[in-house]
Amino acid sequence: MSTTSLTPSLPVPDHADRLRAALLDAGFTADGLLDRLGAPAYAALARSETVPALRATRGDGPLDTLVRLFLLQQRVPHAWARAALPLDEALADGWAVKDGDGVRATVDVRPYGGPDGEDWYIVSDLGCAVGGASGAGGRGEGVVLGVGGASTTLAGLTVRTPVASALDLGTGSGIQALHATRHATRVTATDLNPRALEFTRLTLALSGAPEADLRAGSLFEPVASETYDLIVSNPPFVISPGARLTYRDGGMGGDDLCRALVQQAGERLNKGGYAQFLANWQHVEGEDWKDRVRSWVPRGCDAWIIQREVQDVTQYTELWLRDAGDHRAAPEEYRARYEAWLDEFEARATKAVGFGWITLRKSGTDEPSIVVEEWPHPVEQPLGETVRAHFARQDYLRARDDAALLADHFVLAPEVVQEQVGLPGAEDPEHVILRQNRGMRRATKVDTVGAGFAGVCDGTLSAGRILDAIAQLMGEDPVVLRDRTPQAIRLLVGEGFLEPARPDGRG
Repeated sequence: MSTTSLTPSLPVPDHADRLRAALLDAGFTADGLLDRLGAPAYAALARSETVPALRATRGDGPLDTLVRLFLLQQRVPHAWARAALPLDEALADGWAVKDGDGVRATVDVRPYGGPDGEDWYIVSDLGCAVGGASGAGGRGEGVVLGVGGASTTLAGLTVRTPVASALDLGTGSGIQALHATRHATRVTATDLNPRALEFTRLTLALSGAPEADLRAGSLFEPVASETYDLIVSNPPFVISPGARLTYRDGGMGGDDLCRALVQQAGERLNKGGYAQFLANWQHVEGEDWKDRVRSWVPRGCDAWIIQREVQDVTQYTELWLRDAGDHRAAPEEYRARYEAWLDEFEARATKAVGFGWITLRKSGTDEPSIVVEEWPHPVEQPLGETVRAHFARQDYLRARDDAALLADHFVLAPEVVQEQVGLPGAEDPEHVILRQNRGMRRATKVDTVGAGFAGVCDGTLSAGRILDAIAQLMGEDPVVLRDRTPQAIRLLVGEGFLEPARPDGRG
């Protein structure tokens, strides 16, 4: 596929340090942008609405100038541009061009706040820094997007333990690679679109981050048999008829690209390494979607697969037609494209499409933990530590039979609360709910024994001793209670309501 050039040439990062210093001096940062625009105008940008931001930046100060130039694609007076940035270097390096007696930017530059307060900048094609794609397809096959909801979701999911090597596959404008530079000694970034690699280079340079090893090619081809401690990818996962848009269309039939990505990741992971992806998958008539996605998991890997959303084929088609700006085409052209999508789904017996998160962990075990679940409920990002803790719990449970589990000590996880549901004035609740207020924000119904057990888990007594005490209080046979409770304990531990106690009694 061709990658049409959208600008005569992209900037070079020769003086990126000087431009970065000017942006920081002017307060052109994520916090500075919010302060200057105000919350309503700032939120409107995410909806591709620029009028409130234009109204908020009608001054001639450096910050207003930079917002209008780099974020809103407005022509600004030459004198204002010179006051706001090192204009001679910016023009020479290609960040901006002269336009009569004014100046226009050649690329979008969006301030982006790092997880520890870093002031970063994401560089993308004109029109792609605000509100995601917003019809980006009309600007060429090789368009490179800026920050979007998918990018920030994956960044929040990623396990951030220090590693020697990380791979950002399908890097786009370099958001995942930028995050990886904080905790990986060596970062490799790949993309089928060579322009995307140049944008990644600009993003890293303007953010003051270390350089990455940039390689062009599809899927794992650019890295051959090299292995990594962390692999992340926000791939072109859209299930579409053809591969018209490089940034979103995988170019394989159905969900084959996501399947290939997951299946091939196992042999590229080092022992203990993680691979984390966003993905779409088909819901095929007569097939359980969980079985479909579970079959993708490579040997020797644990997996946690979460379906966050499901759309029927008409909703899905309309979403991505609007994403490409096709809804603004002639009615007959729009109908033809809509028909092509539905024909594709009908040929594959696809009734709906699921969207979600896939995490692999290279455990090397012959008895892998593969958890596939639907969780459309609100969560609290970042979830990287939640993901890491999930796999640690699977390791713990896999290594303990019921006798060992009952001999262990547990503590109630932080932020877990109990809710009792029943009629007003009733002596006993109809049921008890344990609820997490952090991370995945799970809730689970427990019986009287489960509620009593969780309530006294402070690391002091073993699980077996607690059950013996509960049996005595309830007049039950302690042997029977010990026999029937381990599965409930495994569920509470597996979902993070209980944590094995350390020697100091903490989780």
